[in-house]
Amino acid sequence: MNFCSDCGQPVRVGIPDDDNRPRHICDHCNTIHYQNPKIVAGTIPVYGDKILLCKRAIEPRHGYWTLPAGFMENHETTADAAWRETWEEAQAKVNIQQLYMLIDTTVISQVYMIFLAELPEPIFSSGPESLEVELFSEDEIPWSELAFPTIEKTLRCYFEDRKKGQFPLHQCDISKEDRDRFYAAEKQAQHLS
Repeated sequence: MNFCSDCGQPVRVGIPDDDNRPRHICDHCNTIHYQNPKIVAGTIPVYGDKILLCKRAIEPRHGYWTLPAGFMENHETTADAAWRETWEEAQAKVNIQQLYMLIDTTVISQVYMIFLAELPEPIFSSGPESLEVELFSEDEIPWSELAFPTIEKTLRCYFEDRKKGQFPLHQCDISKEDRDRFYAAEKQAQHLS
């Protein structure tokens, strides 16, 4: 950030009084600009024994598979955001059931909130952010073509829990090391094919 979004004057980075982190500060209008993590909300749309995945039509990770998810908007609940993102990306109407995954991704300052959702009918199609939308059974999941480590973690937890017949709330984090390992494994798989 170079300029204040309130008054347009240059900003500096400093630690405000009574704070402990560097912030963008405008000395002209005394505004402190806080930058906070973004919330990504989405669903695991389940139809029978299959999961609905979307192939991304946008960057980052164009052409890779993901669960329908995206940034939460102002004035909506996390469940509303998850439902909206599922509709926008997969043109699928789901019944939101419960919060299932809470993943902190501090390396990119995001929090993923993924809900279990029932897809009552196999009605779906590609939205503007998806190249394809498809139902996958566990053995059909394109593991080497998943877009993000958060998606792989969510799907692996889901299939393990499904074997047990219990779906508790999972809370975890994806570290820089986890991300690096995910992308290194992907490059290795591409090199071998």
